[in-house]
Amino acid sequence: MRADAARNRTRLLEAAARLVAERGPECLTMEAVASAASVGKGTVFRRFGDRTGLIMALLDRSERIYQESFLHGPPPLGPGAPPVRRLEAFGPATLRHLDAHRALLLSAEPEACRRLDLAPRYVRVTHVTSLLREADTGGDAELLAEALVGYLDVALLHHLTRRRGMSLDRLEAGWHDLVARVTRT
Repeated sequence: MRADAARNRTRLLEAAARLVAERGPECLTMEAVASAASVGKGTVFRRFGDRTGLIMALLDRSERIYQESFLHGPPPLGPGAPPVRRLEAFGPATLRHLDAHRALLLSAEPEACRRLDLAPRYVRVTHVTSLLREADTGGDAELLAEALVGYLDVALLHHLTRRRGMSLDRLEAGWHDLVARVTRT
């Protein structure tokens, strides 16, 4: 990326972060970001594609830190622990990550078909598939991974905690129960 393009990207992300902090993610528009960064609206669209792309760019740093924790971090979440133990740790870590970034993630939710294609979700499914295969759970590891990762959906988290009044502790216990059933431990 050229130096001026990198500066523009940084300026746009800083403006977007300011807008989110001041007004909330529901008020984040491409036009508002362009105005706050003193650039044309087309610049924002060229850099991020659409509102979802902009929000995912805002979430990029925290997503990278979160992914690093389960791909290369210390056990039990990271390598070095048995696969079932890693699966057990993965759910609570993901629930807490989603909870911490809930407002932005919910505002980035694209239409139903496209939401399943987001890169962070793909990383989660790939990771869980790998752990299920390593644990030799039997069955179709990819389909089981899709089902498990479905439990770690930000809209479901929001519904269960905000609308149904369930605690994160209860959801984490549910994750452990689900992993035990899938892995037969």
